[in-house]
Amino acid sequence: MNEEVIVSGRMNPMVDPHLRIWEWPIPLYLFLGGMAAGILFFASLYYIRGKEKEYPAAVRLAPFLAPILLVIGLIALFYDLRHKLYFWQLYFNIKLQSPMSWGAWTLMVITPASFIWSALHIRDIIPSWDWKYKWLKWLEEFFNRYKKVLAWVILIYSLILGIYTGILLSAFNARPLWNTSILGPLFLASGLSAGAATIILFARNPEERKYFSRIDLVIIAVELFLIVHMFMGFLASTQVQIEAARLFLGGEYTAPFWIFVVILGLLFPALLEILELNRYHIPVLIPVILVLFGSFMLRFIIVYAGQVSRWLY
Repeated sequence: MNEEVIVSGRMNPMVDPHLRIWEWPIPLYLFLGGMAAGILFFASLYYIRGKEKEYPAAVRLAPFLAPILLVIGLIALFYDLRHKLYFWQLYFNIKLQSPMSWGAWTLMVITPASFIWSALHIRDIIPSWDWKYKWLKWLEEFFNRYKKVLAWVILIYSLILGIYTGILLSAFNARPLWNTSILGPLFLASGLSAGAATIILFARNPEERKYFSRIDLVIIAVELFLIVHMFMGFLASTQVQIEAARLFLGGEYTAPFWIFVVILGLLFPALLEILELNRYHIPVLIPVILVLFGSFMLRFIIVYAGQVSRWLY
């Protein structure tokens, strides 16, 4: 006969049920917002540096995708809201300690700015384009006159948008997996990588394509460093964060994370880009799709796994 001393029933399955509130619209919004931030960051950066003619895909062509991504992301965010008729209250309150407040006001600036930037370059897509109304022509002349100011605004707010998508999660202290300062820089790097990959797809100049392939390789290396650093931080922290890390180190999210994010989303496209830079013919669409897929899966898995992680001690 074995004697057992029961001090807690919490080790039994489902005694501590988790509440999953955020479904697919949230990781979709985080991915599209990060991707748009990456595209707009490079567009504004290389315009400010006077490289508009040298990198036309980055400055003029790829940014046409940014407002579309932001609008779809906002629709997904609106769809997820429980009380949709009250979304406007976010814009009548400013709370500096709230990541959601920062995000709402950042989107209020970056979304119209992305439309304006696209409108200023519409003749690159449709050469015969002409504004029918005088006030639209006046607006075009006005923003062209202050285009560098607009570029600085977009540069700053694209960085805020890119890092905010990670800080939004890290502010939740009740979810150990999210409660790390690494998520902000990691999601920013992932968004920049997605932006660079999109520019590679739009680029028609081989030199521009190779240049952004090199940039993407550097960003992928930064992402891998941040992922390793994040897990090292978890394993050296409290028991609940060690348990959160184990979701990816032998737990239920191990295979999806390491296969879809690290191998297919980071290592394999990096290998293909290295081969391309060494003059091997690689279809440009393959590494681009893999980078975008990995960027989306990173957010999808982190959002879902974070809601499973919980405090038990």
